[in-house]
Amino acid sequence: MTCDEAEVMLHALIDDELDAGHARDVEGHAAQCARCASQLAAYRDLRRSLQGGNLRFSAPESLRRSIDRAMPSAAMTSRRTLLKGFAAGSLLSAAAAASVALVIVREDRDKRILGEAISAHLRSLQADHLTDVLSTDQHTVKPWFNGRIDLAPPVVDLTGQGFTLVGGRLDFIDGKPVAAIVYRRRVHVINLFVAQGLGPALPSPRMETIQGFNVRRWSEQGLNLLAISDLNSEELEEFGTKFEQVSLTVRTG
Repeated sequence: MTCDEAEVMLHALIDDELDAGHARDVEGHAAQCARCASQLAAYRDLRRSLQGGNLRFSAPESLRRSIDRAMPSAAMTSRRTLLKGFAAGSLLSAAAAASVALVIVREDRDKRILGEAISAHLRSLQADHLTDVLSTDQHTVKPWFNGRIDLAPPVVDLTGQGFTLVGGRLDFIDGKPVAAIVYRRRVHVINLFVAQGLGPALPSPRMETIQGFNVRRWSEQGLNLLAISDLNSEELEEFGTKFEQVSLTVRTG
């Protein structure tokens, strides 16, 4: 595990959001890396401070007296109206702040999911980690997932289109089991992760580059699909497009 990979998961570790395997990987890396160990310790100190501190602030009575003195003497009703206006404005501000916070939380979770997917891809490239079921037959790979995951992942044969089915395996992202369907293009491995809730539902495919890997994400039939490879972006886009076309043909045929 690299420092970049560990950094993505440090927050998830201190929030107890990682499964046992990922937590062990991050802690093992931190035990050997002074930089990540220091960052992890700082995060834990900050969390303890926030949990133990009294973050509530009560305005002093002197502030109210100052406001009373500054208000016109005959404007008690106006003052109440003004205070109601302050309250309404505060509610609107709080709602806006909550909306911003929700967006930030979603973005953080999305980044964490992508980081964990990259880590899963890297682990799969190690010896004997690529597949649990080794087969170029989609009718062998697809039923292998029965009983191992609560969904039926789409598995299609793209050999004729230049993408060879290698097999499949069970992996974990965001603390949940996901189906990993493995394809190969020349010497390049493509991991296609399939799950529900693996990021937001996307109205159209999205291509991006993360930590030197190209990632194509899309949604179909209530499932999130995430393809990762060191293959160039044009060929990975070609893989995704052909997968969607064949998958749609299978569903409607």
